Amino acid sequence: MKLLLSALTKLIVGLGLIVALLFGPAGTFDYAGGWRLLGVLFVPMLLLGVALFIWAPDLLRSRLKSKEQRGTQKGVVALSGVLFVAAFVVAGLDYRFGWSKLPEWSIWLGSILFLVGYGLYGEVMRENRWLSRSVEVVEGQKVVSTGLYGIVRHPMYSVTIVMFLSMPIVLGSLWAFVVMLPYVVIVALRARDEERLLTSELDGYKEYCTKVRWRLLPFVW
Repeated sequence: MKLLLSALTKLIVGLGLIVALLFGPAGTFDYAGGWRLLGVLFVPMLLLGVALFIWAPDLLRSRLKSKEQRGTQKGVVALSGVLFVAAFVVAGLDYRFGWSKLPEWSIWLGSILFLVGYGLYGEVMRENRWLSRSVEVVEGQKVVSTGLYGIVRHPMYSVTIVMFLSMPIVLGSLWAFVVMLPYVVIVALRARDEERLLTSELDGYKEYCTKVRWRLLPFVW
């Protein structure tokens, strides 16, 4: 019951925050992009949360844990939060004042990419039962090298790049997309710092890095 209440509370608070950040600056609830984002974001989130609650409650519990211990990770999380707030506010203002207009096909493409990304997000969680929101090594943790982890070392971060850069497109805002671009650098910093921890504390991770060369994007980095 405690886990259920915690998950529902985070869902409701997150929903309320995004509604305020989008529709407040937009000056109206008649913002199709805002409703579209809420749909592609929170419907899969609810379904995934229910699946985790039934079949993997320990993983859901670890995903709800978000307190970072490492200084670099605290800074990265803070920067990500500022970036998201800025992107959503800019998207709302963009709609309100008509700063940019994306073609309809790009909005649908962005929505498809976001949903594909969410599907891959679920797959990464299925592959790695030690996947916590905070960067840490727990007792009994082992290196995962199957599935997407056999392609890149940080598939979850790769997937979030696809999802988060798709969000402004779903909202129909070019300027919000520009605001969100630094997220790629933020994720790269998070990945590098996480690798320092895993290399020093997780048995077999150094060998894994020699087998899987790419961190986030094959043939790039």
